[in-house]
Amino acid sequence: MDTATHIVMGISLGGLATIDPVVHNDPTLFYAVLTGTIIGSHAPDFDTIFKLKNNATYIRHHRGASHSLPAIVLWGLIVSGLIYMFVPEVSYLHLWFWTALAVIIHVFVDLFNAYGTQAFRPFSNKWIALGFINTFDPYLFLIHLGGIGAWMLGAHPGYTWLSIYTVIVLYYIKRYMDKREIVREIKDYIPNTIEIATSPTLKQNFWRVAITTEDKFYVATVENGHIEIVDEFNKIPLPESPIIEKAFEDKNVASFLNFSPVYRWEINEFDQYTEVRFIDLRYRSKEYYPFVAIVQIDRNMEIISSYTGWIFSEHKLRKKLVIEDNFV
Repeated sequence: MDTATHIVMGISLGGLATIDPVVHNDPTLFYAVLTGTIIGSHAPDFDTIFKLKNNATYIRHHRGASHSLPAIVLWGLIVSGLIYMFVPEVSYLHLWFWTALAVIIHVFVDLFNAYGTQAFRPFSNKWIALGFINTFDPYLFLIHLGGIGAWMLGAHPGYTWLSIYTVIVLYYIKRYMDKREIVREIKDYIPNTIEIATSPTLKQNFWRVAITTEDKFYVATVENGHIEIVDEFNKIPLPESPIIEKAFEDKNVASFLNFSPVYRWEINEFDQYTEVRFIDLRYRSKEYYPFVAIVQIDRNMEIISSYTGWIFSEHKLRKKLVIEDNFV
């Protein structure tokens, strides 16, 4: 989920913590727990610091190790431990429990969007992206804001948040059923479908999908149950060639391939270099595929420039390639 949603979720969990009699009866512990749930609700995303290095490192590690099973345990211990240093008179057990729960909920809700996480590391490096909740879901955000507003106006925090979490659970079930119906319709429409990657949008009834069959990729939209194929590509295996082998050595390409399960590729020849491009098919927006990896290899089989990340025009991509090259 986005940062704003994680923060309001942390505040709401702090309110829910008042159903714990020890938290309810100790104002110092309550404020320590509220601090812990807010920080814990965002802690796994502290890996955004990798963006200061480069996009390749960020894409390869964001929602990876920081969202893994060992990290979930460590974040809870680290955040609650740091807070406890300032208020050693409170119950550490209760502070740790609610802080750790905030971390767990953060990682759990990230499983449901199209980006996903590697939450089962170290047992599996597979990206889990269930794809039925948008990274920013306005309904989830607004219902949390409503709960916070009611709490500030004097509503009982325990009853308020238990009610809201019940509604949220029902909402998740509803969105799961929406996705399941979309998958069923697509398999009826394209019987030889092997895999479907769903990406919900801000509109409840509008979804983007990338469909894989044995010999094709289809990019489609689904609106009110109506499937529209907007792009179709032949599924061509990568050739075995020195250019491709060299492209695989590039850190940007490696990061892209580690993250993207549905992509197509292009090889373009220019006077001074060959350009290899990998294009993720899951995120089509305004007739453009913004998540790419691109590497340029000269006639001496040396990588002269590369880039991976989100880009929304060819002009900006060319500028990024020059900037990344100069930066290195």
